[in-house]
Amino acid sequence: CLLGEHSDWAGGFRSQNEGIEKGYCIVAGTNEGLWATVTPNEASRSVFTMTSTMDTGERRTRSFDLNDPASLLEEAKAGGFWCHVAGTAHHMVSTFPILGNGGITVDNHGTNLPVKKGLSSSAAVCVLVARAFSRVFHLDLTIRQEMDCAYNGERTTPSMCGKMDQACAFGPGKLSLLAFDGDDLDVTPIEDVGGHGFHFVLADLDASKDTVAILRDLQAAYPSHESIQKYQRLHELLGEFNAKTAAAAVDAIARGDAEELGRVYTRAQAAFDDRAGD
Repeated sequence: CLLGEHSDWAGGFRSQNEGIEKGYCIVAGTNEGLWATVTPNEASRSVFTMTSTMDTGERRTRSFDLNDPASLLEEAKAGGFWCHVAGTAHHMVSTFPILGNGGITVDNHGTNLPVKKGLSSSAAVCVLVARAFSRVFHLDLTIRQEMDCAYNGERTTPSMCGKMDQACAFGPGKLSLLAFDGDDLDVTPIEDVGGHGFHFVLADLDASKDTVAILRDLQAAYPSHESIQKYQRLHELLGEFNAKTAAAAVDAIARGDAEELGRVYTRAQAAFDDRAGD
């Protein structure tokens, strides 16, 4: 996410409170990702086996019984290492005619996407599982449908994310403006990039974050701020201010104006620190 983080989550509450502004995010696919080989497993019918490779090279393998959706949901809600895999598998078997059509093996043999660094690693795993099921079981899902499946899978886990992170499904180098209006997601590719383009360098500052805690704190302010001043300021930050900031960033990108884009970022960070930093 280049700009607008958390507004996807906030904009989702428009289905409960139309007074909330739409959420707007500018997202770009990085060069990092997950690579996998996916095969049907006719020998072990209704068994889903996945091998996961961390960016450190560590590999873990786990098998799930697709005939037992309850155990998949229990695993997802527990919030452990396999929760996102189990949550997405649960959504797939609960939504599509998969049971009785054989098993599936996913070997995530390569990963260079760091985890817990704000780079959508959880969403990437969910998209991988949704895409794997689509191809092995011939569901012929579109990218947007894969994103929706990944989102619904991740929502069964404790992270309770918004719909932004699943844009990793578009792949590396894709720049898009996302608009969030309740349950609706609108995607506008940003193809008008002026000047010589923009090059972003992501630096690992060896920091950490707790997505569950962040969303739990945000939850206190939505869907209604109930006249509490600090929550009202948060609504303004993720609503009207963010909408104007996203529009200014898109304009700067179209004109190839790196200095103005930098100023947009500076204003956005200052506002976030002021209204959401504590």
